[in-house]
Amino acid sequence: MKGKKGQLVIAGLFIVFISLLAACAEDDEGGDGGSGGGSVTLYSPETPDLTNELAAKFQEIHGIPVNVDYAGTNVLVNQMIAEQGNPQADVWYGGGGILPFEAAIERDIITQYIPEAAEDWEVTENGIKMKHHDGYYVGTEIFVLGFAYNTELVSEEEAPKTWEDLLDPKWEDKIQFPNPAASGTSTLMVLSYMMQHGEEAGWEYFQQLTDYANSIPDSGSSPTTGVAMGEAEIAIGFDFMAYELKENGEAVDFIIPDETPVLVNPAALVKDGPNPEGGQLFMDFMLSDEAQEILASWNHIPINPEIESQTPISLETIQEHAIDLDIDWVNENYDRIRNEWNEKIQ
Repeated sequence: MKGKKGQLVIAGLFIVFISLLAACAEDDEGGDGGSGGGSVTLYSPETPDLTNELAAKFQEIHGIPVNVDYAGTNVLVNQMIAEQGNPQADVWYGGGGILPFEAAIERDIITQYIPEAAEDWEVTENGIKMKHHDGYYVGTEIFVLGFAYNTELVSEEEAPKTWEDLLDPKWEDKIQFPNPAASGTSTLMVLSYMMQHGEEAGWEYFQQLTDYANSIPDSGSSPTTGVAMGEAEIAIGFDFMAYELKENGEAVDFIIPDETPVLVNPAALVKDGPNPEGGQLFMDFMLSDEAQEILASWNHIPINPEIESQTPISLETIQEHAIDLDIDWVNENYDRIRNEWNEKIQ
């Protein structure tokens, strides 16, 4: 009997051991009610504190941890290209608007997925492209390109109201804007102007604008920070950059030009990511009330009109300012225009 008891104990331990192995395997493979389980890896160039807050809220709701990998848009795109065949990310969120996402489709690093909340959206609404027509990305918030100004140095009345106003001699040596060869924010500025006025007029415009600038940093947000520090009176950048500084007590405000790029900042599912179900769940989450409220709290314009914007700008108020963006032209000329910047602008 003693031998049999020993055998029973060993058999029992073996069953427990097999059960533990099965449980571990289920965790590794994403056994969480079909939600993808495991963890979700998010690539994002957006403010780390913002993306970490989104990640924490997602984990609170779904019980799935999110690993946030932060870097600049171009760095992340190059990383996803290098990882083709063995992708490490599940979701890519943010990049200064739709342009890098459009280019990513050609590079085959993102795949099709549209959350249920966005299925009935029109592809383009009031001049703003809300999602990709074949479902490769979906907008999560709205960005407006315009002018930040230092309220201690410039009054609202005298601040520029159009892109042509920036060429007034009174702004000479008082403007900052990002380097289009490095910044997606500034590339958008250049391409949108050339779409409206032609390349010849565009190069002439930006040569004069460059002559008026006292600094052209690589970072998209640096000019707005420069305005807050009094290093410049006017900066070109996105709306939320100015409103974040204003909320922190800086002497900065924002002007929406009469005609300007207004575009969504998207999220996309990474092609062949390790946790596609979890990635889809995170994409769904980005359009939820909880995520949209977080974006609004960071002075981003929520794409959900039911969530109140924390800035003076909402989806309804900026639609009349939006210019049509010829996405096909952008895709064909994006790299060429960026490369020609350093050749043509002295």
